[in-house]
Amino acid sequence: MRLLKPAWVTHDGKPIFSVDIHPDGSRFATGGQGDDSGKVVIWNFEPVRDEKAEKDENVPRVLCQMNNHLACVNCVRWSNNGKSLASGGDDKLIMIWQTSRAGVGPSFGSGTPTYEQWRPAATLRGHTGDVLDLAWSPNDSWLASCSIDNSIIVWNADNFPAQVVVIKGHDGLVKGVTWDPVGKYLASQSDDKSLRVWRTRDWKEEAKVTEPFNECGGTTHVLRCHWSPDGAYIVSAHAMNNSGPTAQIIEREGFKTSLDFVGHRKAITVVRFNPNIFSKKMKKGIEQSQQYTCCAIGSKDRSLSVWLTALKRPLVVTHDLFENTILDISWSKSGLELMACSSDGTVAYIEFNKDEIGDPMAQNDVELFLEKIYGKCMTKNKSSTNGTQIIESAALLKLQQQKREELQKRMTESDDKCNLSRMSDSLGSPFKPTDKQIETKTADGRRRITPIFLAPQLDVNVGEAPLPFKSQGINFTTTKASSKIVVEKQDIVTSKMVSPSSRSNMSSSNLSNQAFPSVGGEGTPKSSQALQAGEDVTPKSNQGAAPTTPGVEKMDASPTAENDPPSTPNKVINVSIQPMTALQSKPKVKHHSSEKKSSEKSEVKDKSIDKDKGPDVKDKLKTPSDKGEKEKSKDHKMSTGLKRKHHGEKKEERRGRPRKIDKERSLMSTPVTHVHHPPPLVVDGHYKAAEPELELHVPSTQKSFTKTVGGKDSSLSVEVENNISMGVHTLNKMRCVQEGLVLWEQVLNTPILTVAGSRNVVCAACEDGSLNMFSITGSRVLPSIVLDSRVSKLHIKAFLVMVITQRAFLYIWNVQQQSVVIRKESLKTIISGSDDLQKSMLTEEGMPIITVHNKKSYTFSKEMGTWMLLHNKGDALQQCSDHHSCAPPRDSTKIQGPLSSLQTSHERLGMQASRIFSAGQSLQQSSTLSHIESQLAACLLLKSAPEYKFWLQTYTRYLSQEGLESESRHIFESKLRDVCDDLLGPVYKTKGKSSWDPLILGMDKRSLLHEILPSIGSNLKLQRMFTEYHDQLESIEDR
Repeated sequence: MRLLKPAWVTHDGKPIFSVDIHPDGSRFATGGQGDDSGKVVIWNFEPVRDEKAEKDENVPRVLCQMNNHLACVNCVRWSNNGKSLASGGDDKLIMIWQTSRAGVGPSFGSGTPTYEQWRPAATLRGHTGDVLDLAWSPNDSWLASCSIDNSIIVWNADNFPAQVVVIKGHDGLVKGVTWDPVGKYLASQSDDKSLRVWRTRDWKEEAKVTEPFNECGGTTHVLRCHWSPDGAYIVSAHAMNNSGPTAQIIEREGFKTSLDFVGHRKAITVVRFNPNIFSKKMKKGIEQSQQYTCCAIGSKDRSLSVWLTALKRPLVVTHDLFENTILDISWSKSGLELMACSSDGTVAYIEFNKDEIGDPMAQNDVELFLEKIYGKCMTKNKSSTNGTQIIESAALLKLQQQKREELQKRMTESDDKCNLSRMSDSLGSPFKPTDKQIETKTADGRRRITPIFLAPQLDVNVGEAPLPFKSQGINFTTTKASSKIVVEKQDIVTSKMVSPSSRSNMSSSNLSNQAFPSVGGEGTPKSSQALQAGEDVTPKSNQGAAPTTPGVEKMDASPTAENDPPSTPNKVINVSIQPMTALQSKPKVKHHSSEKKSSEKSEVKDKSIDKDKGPDVKDKLKTPSDKGEKEKSKDHKMSTGLKRKHHGEKKEERRGRPRKIDKERSLMSTPVTHVHHPPPLVVDGHYKAAEPELELHVPSTQKSFTKTVGGKDSSLSVEVENNISMGVHTLNKMRCVQEGLVLWEQVLNTPILTVAGSRNVVCAACEDGSLNMFSITGSRVLPSIVLDSRVSKLHIKAFLVMVITQRAFLYIWNVQQQSVVIRKESLKTIISGSDDLQKSMLTEEGMPIITVHNKKSYTFSKEMGTWMLLHNKGDALQQCSDHHSCAPPRDSTKIQGPLSSLQTSHERLGMQASRIFSAGQSLQQSSTLSHIESQLAACLLLKSAPEYKFWLQTYTRYLSQEGLESESRHIFESKLRDVCDDLLGPVYKTKGKSSWDPLILGMDKRSLLHEILPSIGSNLKLQRMFTEYHDQLESIEDR
C-alpha cells in the first residue's frame, strides 16, 4: 500500500467538498469553494500516481477549471461512460459538463493554463435548495440529485433537462443518494433520521429504515450512503449503536439492520464501495476463492477505514489523515486506487496492490453474476415511469409525438444560433480576422506589438469522451496550414499606451504627461501599465514588497520552468504543516492633543446651549435634518482623531433657528404621517373618544419643477412655475412642452403642488386642496374639483384619475364619462396610526393598489364595497409554497402585471418552502394550493389576464404532477375536474339562457382549456381525463 497527499491539489486553501475519479483513470475532478463562486477543477491523475510525472514540467497538473457555479460546489460525479461530469452546488443548480475540442485557453479570471475545454452542456433547475449529492444510474440513463429542499429529483439523462420524477417522501434535508447496481431501487438518506428505498418501477417507497438513526442528530454536512456492487447491502452514513457512531449495514433481503461497521469515534459522513467484486483465497488449505466486496468509510474524526466484507476487522485504518472532516471518497475503476477529500482543502491518495485487496472479477462475470441472482437488470430499459403505462388514446399519442418534434426543433434552432454566433466572420462582424501584426519600438528601445484578433473556431467533437493523458505530456497537432500572420516592423517610435494606428490623432506628450499621472518607474502609471507579450499577469500573493519594474523585455521568453511555479513534491503524511504567520499589524493612529481639546470644548458648548433651552424649545427647533446632523456629529466625535487626520478640521455648524428652506427640504425628504387626536365628544352627558384623524404626507410647494407625463417613452413634459409676481398679485403657470416646443399653457390662482398626466388627461393639484383637469390639448375639462384636503398622491391612467388626499381619502374618476368610480373611500381601514403609506398605483383597469409600510398591499373592490388584501411580504403561505418547479417555461414567465410588480424576484421564488417546512408533504401541498388559489383570485380582482393565465397553468401543472402522488389524490383530481368543467362549459345547447360566460378577462375559456390539456396529458395516470375533455372539445368544434 502507498499513501500520499499531493500538496499541489488544492482550491487555494478553501474546502474541497467532493472528489471523483474518471472511469478511464486519466483524470479526477474536485468540487468546492472558489473566489466568490463555486469551483470545479479537473486534474491530471498521472502526476499523482507517478513521482517522475510530477517532477516533469511538461506534464500538466490542472487540465481545466470551471467557475460557472454561483455558489459552493457540493458534489461532482462522472458518468459511467466518462462522457459527462455532473456538478451540484449551493446555487440550487446542477450542471452537466462535456468536453469540447474547439481550442484551449486559460480560464477566465484565472492565470491557470487550461489544457482541456469543458462546457456546460445542460443546466438543470428544479431544486429550491442547496444540492448536496448526485448519483448516475448504472447505465447512465438517469441522474438522481438530492437537496435540502427535502426532495429527490430523477433527471432523464437522455433528454436533459427533462425530469422523470420528483420524490418528496422525506421530512428533512436529503443528504445522500445511491443507486442499486441492478437498477431496481434508489436509496436516500436524510436528516429526518431515516434511510428510504424507492422502487424505480413506480417511484413508490419500498422500505423505510429508522431504528439505527434514532439517536442521530443533523451534525454532518452530507450523509453519503452507498450500495455494494453485488447489490446485497446498503451501507449508511451516521448511524448509532449503543451511543457509538457506526456505518449501518442494511441487507437487501428484507432490509434488515443486524450488522454494522464500528470503530470510528465521530459521526460517519461518507461511505463508498469499490466498484469491483473481488475474489481471493482467504484461508489456507481451501482452494476455492471467496467472493467479497471492499468498502471505504470516512468520518468526522479525520480517519479513513477500508473494510473487506470477508473480514471481521478493517483492512487498514489511517488516523489523523486530515485536519478536518472527510467529505468524499472515490475509487478508480480498477479498484486499486482511492482518493479522499476533506474540508481542510486537501486530498489524499492511497494505492493498493492485488495481494492486499484481491483480484477483481471481469466485468462480464459480474453481469452474469447479477443476472443469475436478480434476473435481467431493469436499467437496460431506459424508459421512465410513463413507459410502464399503456397509452389508450390516439390523441395522447399524437400529443407526445408533437412534444418530441417541438423539442427536436428547439434543439436544432439552438444549435443553429450557436453556429451562427461562432461564424462571425461570415456574418459581417466588425472584428475581422487579420493576417498582419504590427511591431514598433518605444522611445527607450523596447518592442511593442499590437494585439491581433483571432476569429473563434467552431466547437467540434462536443460530448465525446475525453481522451486519456499520457505521462510524456501533451502533443498538440493540427491538420491546418501553418499560420499566415506576417509581422510588419515599423521604424516609428511610439509613446507608451499609444497604438501605432492612433498615433497620428493624439499628442504623445499630452497623453503621457496629462492624461496619466506619473506613478512608478519611468513615468508608467500603475493603473494602466502596458503588458508585454509573454509577461505573466497572474497575481501572486507571495511576491515581495519591492515593486517590479514595469516594461521588462520578455518577448523571447518561452513558457518553460522559469515562468512556471517550482515543482512541489508529494507531501508525506508525517510532515507537519506550519500555519501562516504573515499577518500584518494594524497601523497606529496618533491623535493630536489640540484636536482633542477642541472637540471637548465644542462638546461642552453644545451641552450649555441645550441646558439653557427647555425641552419644548429644543423640540421645536429640531427638524428632521437637524436631528440627522446631530446624530452624525455624535458619530464624528467618537472617531474624531481618525477622521480629522484625513479630512481636516470640521466646519462648525451654525446654531439657532433653522432657515425656512431647510424646513421645506426636510419635509420633502422625510414623509411623515401625523395622527391628530381630536377632543372627545359628549354624547348623552357621557364622554366618547373620537377617532383620530389620519394625515398623510403632502408635497411641498416648489418655486418651479418639471414632470414627464404620458408614460415612460413619452416626450411630453409639464413645466410648473409658482409665485410669479404680477404687481400686487401672484400667479402660477403650467405649460406642456414636447421636445422644446410649447404646446399649451395654463395659469392658476393657487400654487401648484404636483402634476400628473397621461396621453389623454393632465391634472394639477393645488395648495388650496383643489384639482384642475385639462385635456391633452390644454383645454379645461371640468371646473376645479374641491377636495376634503390637499392631494397626497396623484395617478392617471388613460382617462382614469386617482387621488389620495392628506386626510387619507381615496377618489377615482372617469374623466371621459365624467363619472365617479370610487367616492371618498377612507384608508383608515388599512392604515393605522403607526403605519404610513409607502406606495400607491393605479392599474390600466382602474384598480387602486395601496402598499403600507408593513409590506401589505390592498385594493378596493367597488363591487364588494370593501378593501381586499393582495400581497403580504411576510405571508407564510407564499414562503412555504412549492409551486416553482411546476411553473410554465421561462419564455412565458416574463409577464408584467400589477401583481408581479408587488413582488420582487426573491419573493416570487419564495423562501424555499421545503427547507423550513418539516410538517410533512400533505400540509405542504395544501399550503401550496392555497397560495396558488389566492394568486388566481387576486388576478381576477385586478383583471390581469396575463397573470391569471400564468397562475392557471401553474395550478393545473401542480395538480397534475404533484397532487396525484399523494394520499389525497381524490381531492386533487376533483379540483382539476372543477377547473376543466368551468373552462369547457355546457357541451349541448339548452332552451334556457345559460349562465356560463365563454370569456374570462377577455380570454376564451375553451382556448385556455386547449392550452392546459397537454400538462394534464403529460401524466399518463390522467390519460383518461385528458381523453374525456379532448374529445368533448373536438365535438364542440365540429358542430
